[in-house]
Amino acid sequence: MVTKLRIRDLFFFLFFISAGVQAQEKKYQIQTIAFYNCENLFDTIRDPKIYDEEWTPNGAQSWTSAKYNQKIHNLAKVMSMIGTDENINTPAIIGVAEVENRNVLEDLVKDPQLAPSDYGIVHYDSPDKRGIDVGLLYQKKHFTPTSTKAIPTMIYDMNKVDKYTGEKGVRVYTRDQLLVTGLLDGEEIHFIVNHWPSRVGGEKRSSPLREAAAALNVKIMDSLKTINPDAKIITMGDLNDGPFNNSLKKVLKTEAKKSKVKPDGLYNPMEKMAKEGLGTLAYRDAWDIFDQMILSEPYLRPEHDSWRYWKAKIYKKPFMIQSTGQYKGYPLRNTNGIPGYSDHFPVYIYLIREAQ
Repeated sequence: MVTKLRIRDLFFFLFFISAGVQAQEKKYQIQTIAFYNCENLFDTIRDPKIYDEEWTPNGAQSWTSAKYNQKIHNLAKVMSMIGTDENINTPAIIGVAEVENRNVLEDLVKDPQLAPSDYGIVHYDSPDKRGIDVGLLYQKKHFTPTSTKAIPTMIYDMNKVDKYTGEKGVRVYTRDQLLVTGLLDGEEIHFIVNHWPSRVGGEKRSSPLREAAAALNVKIMDSLKTINPDAKIITMGDLNDGPFNNSLKKVLKTEAKKSKVKPDGLYNPMEKMAKEGLGTLAYRDAWDIFDQMILSEPYLRPEHDSWRYWKAKIYKKPFMIQSTGQYKGYPLRNTNGIPGYSDHFPVYIYLIREAQ
């Protein structure tokens, strides 16, 4: 009896050793997807169509070529390092906000820190009065866009009256929502890049504007799901709302726990971070996560041969943080015309799949 037990134990021991070796032999692909609010990435050239006077050599920021080039270099440094703790490749995709035009993105991807990654650009001019837009950078060797579209965010502030018609409701000229569909190493993925209306006038008063932006997000995603119910969608951006605000919880109906995400639902990994007291920006010493990356349910499925969600993080290194003064610990932003990085920390997720 003892001999039989020992033989059986030896069999199971050898079985698990064999299974472990096979698991170790599996190889995985990993890609980093990031979002970064670049905080006032303006060039030095006056554009009469927008309010950019501040960001010119004679403007309030005394924005010279030297300062502009330093700002480009700072942002490129951050972008080149995001996610490299666990992935040697720079991000395959980087959504951006607060960029003035395509030219600044061209300068950004040409910086020596990013140039080796050979990024392509998707950008459209938006109707924002300050001239700040969203955009998407992609590594050409990993991502091939098949469709791009800037979708107008038609929002009306019902607290205002049109001075010409006397009618209630004035359009808020905010950023378009950028939809980019393409193949990430051969697999179709959809990205929506956002920069929702700010909290000017107060959080409560301006909340309906962001709820309207969220409703447009839902409309875009529903149209994608009509074509393919299993569409893999990542909506990202500076939402000017945290994970617990109405735009997220009531309109997008995001969930913090994977187990609660329905087949047509959305997973928000940033909600757990917010509960832990983490943040991407600070205001009056209170931290919040306005910069978010939200995923459709198919990313949570145990399908090892296609892209699935692994984990999410906030990218925050000492050189990006204010080290002295009243705002010690805050993101190191532009101050008194001196180029910093941004008033936001970037966020990123890892996607993973078995190597094909």
